[in-house]
Amino acid sequence: MKRIDAHLHVAEVVAGYCRRGELRAIGAGKVMWGNGEVFQLFPEEYGDTNFTIEAALSLMKAEGVAKAVLMQGSMYGFQNQYHAKILKKYADVFCPSCTVDPYMSNHLETLQMYLTQQNFRLVKFEVSSGGGLMGCHEPFSLVSKRMMKIYDLIEARGAILALDVGDLTMKSHQPEALLEIAKTHPKMKLVICHLLAPVIGREKEWEQSIHLLNKQNICFDLAALPKILNEKVYPYPEVANFLRKAKDMLGTKKMLWGTDAPFAITKDSYSRLKTYMEDSDIFSKEELEDIYYNNANQLYFQK
Repeated sequence: MKRIDAHLHVAEVVAGYCRRGELRAIGAGKVMWGNGEVFQLFPEEYGDTNFTIEAALSLMKAEGVAKAVLMQGSMYGFQNQYHAKILKKYADVFCPSCTVDPYMSNHLETLQMYLTQQNFRLVKFEVSSGGGLMGCHEPFSLVSKRMMKIYDLIEARGAILALDVGDLTMKSHQPEALLEIAKTHPKMKLVICHLLAPVIGREKEWEQSIHLLNKQNICFDLAALPKILNEKVYPYPEVANFLRKAKDMLGTKKMLWGTDAPFAITKDSYSRLKTYMEDSDIFSKEELEDIYYNNANQLYFQK
């Protein structure tokens, strides 16, 4: 079965910045926050101080993954220059994203350059309070005038918007704002990362939000769900419960498989993240073909 990893990260240089300060590589795949906290960001066998596109290609080849969507992430730091190089060299294999900090003085000018001169087709904002922009800035509305101007530009350029808003314990988690973004920008595809980051014990609130956001121009990637739900037993029964509910509410045309590697594979293997949906007996073969490949291929790789 063909696969596109719709949520993968690479980092030529780890240059993260978030609520714990800067994040820098210290060797053996480990990184340290500005407050001294150390953790494993990527498996040591894939890099000492970075996770390159060559390492990603090696992993994908070994696992039989045909293509990948490269998301920006605050832990890795902005990778716009690196992603631009990848876009020029591997446009048939990777769909890289660009990003800006909306509180930069020249953020619109910079984003315009990415979309027009460097031909990015995907803009990703990690806005979550836990690991994104709302850990660096005071919480802000996702439908403020400042943000709406950004979405206007993305829609005008025919690009895709991806948002990681964290889970419902965070001020960045704004389902009503996501709905307004989709309604006011009907020509723009909006991808909500991590299936809106469900929380065990608060299923009803998550279901209400998924139902609210079941709109034609909204899709959901399924990246990192086993990690988000802290699953220990394969094939992740808690994840399966949420996937069944998502299938019932959304259908399968709006769902995109992804892993959130390399961080996600410090706790679990890429192989298991690749196969657990097949082994959960939730989806038919045809539905899996859509979730694993067809949906992402149509969204990210068909110009």
